Amino acid sequence: MFSSTIIPTIGRDSLAQAVESVLSQSLNGETFQVIVVNDAGRPLPAAGWQSHPQVTILETARRERSVARNTGAAIGRGSYLHFLDDDDMLLPGALEALRQAALESEAAWVYGRTLLVDRQGQPQQVLNQRLQGNLFVQSMAGEWIPLQSSLIQAKAFFAAGGFDPQLSGPEDIDLQRRIAFTGSFARTEAVTARVAMGSSGSSTDWSRHATTAQQARESVLERTGCWKRLRRSAAEAGDHPGYWRGRIARLYLTSMVWNLRRGRIMTMLSRAASGGAALMAGGYLLQRETWQAVSRPYQSFSFSGGETNPEEAGNPAG
Repeated sequence: MFSSTIIPTIGRDSLAQAVESVLSQSLNGETFQVIVVNDAGRPLPAAGWQSHPQVTILETARRERSVARNTGAAIGRGSYLHFLDDDDMLLPGALEALRQAALESEAAWVYGRTLLVDRQGQPQQVLNQRLQGNLFVQSMAGEWIPLQSSLIQAKAFFAAGGFDPQLSGPEDIDLQRRIAFTGSFARTEAVTARVAMGSSGSSTDWSRHATTAQQARESVLERTGCWKRLRRSAAEAGDHPGYWRGRIARLYLTSMVWNLRRGRIMTMLSRAASGGAALMAGGYLLQRETWQAVSRPYQSFSFSGGETNPEEAGNPAG
């Protein structure tokens, strides 16, 4: 089987639309499945899609979406996993476009463009990243690639350990970073998903988002080989190597302050040394773009008609 779509749900009325958006895809029905994981803590209202032969329903009873997603992934039979929220939807032809990109690249993560809408369903912007290959430095800096618009190799997902059940909010970009630590990314020009954004109606606990996001980033920075992977990713980014060196420095200097405030002196000193090394190596210390990257929050120029700041705002969806 090619793909398994996992839809965790808290019982939103939009669930049927999310499920039907997958079932109506142009791929042969035998090549994909839909796994709905009911985390609402109550039975789902009866609906016609529940008896569809491609649909499986599981119950997790208020365990939060990371656990629900991991539970669905555990029984998925697809070579690729697709994660869709119950208030989002796939667009026509999405799975076929993603399948083609996956077969051509064999990347761990393939994605398409994303139509972002407000909670009333009104289109806002199109997220149009043009990033491929080794995206570790971009992911660590704050680049967000929506799960809803993506396919992830099942073997890469499980090798990375799946979603961290301790996270609620930044769990998607945390997974992205852990997969980017070893895997590559590929893209398609197709607009593959419609994703609702905004805090109103969101199931994310935004009061804890900044803290948990930095904790998740810290766990990746502690990995053996992180500095080497960041440096290689910056070198492979193409234009503006000084900018990406500056982003690496900012990562480590931000972590230095984080650990200093918590009395973790040895970790703080290690982060300071890594941040300094990022600035000193390769003659980037005197470049203006290097210091711009150090001094400013990450800006993703990926939206038609504007820019966004994923590092400060976090995942706007969910």
